[in-house]
Amino acid sequence: MSVQQEAGPGETLEVWIDQDLCTGDGICAQYAPEVFELDIDGLAYVKGSGDELLQAKGATTPVPLPLLTDVVDSARECPGECIHVRRVSDRVEVYGPDAE
Repeated sequence: MSVQQEAGPGETLEVWIDQDLCTGDGICAQYAPEVFELDIDGLAYVKGSGDELLQAKGATTPVPLPLLTDVVDSARECPGECIHVRRVSDRVEVYGPDAE
């Protein structure tokens, strides 16, 4: 099953990082530098519009459809298991440590 099929057609997804669990490996920034970036504190954050780092606890950013596979791979490969991808409609996690 493809990543898009698991998420559902036309489903809007968002991603956030739990910095308390982030190990600073930077795997997410390697997979999807358009979405993730390491800050000077050594932790990863999601990026908002205009490439600004969203440093508020639990800050989310939309997952661009062309980058969905890269974002999901980031969540799967993250050693800190701190990347959460959820549906915007019902806030159910579809990828990450709390996905069912």
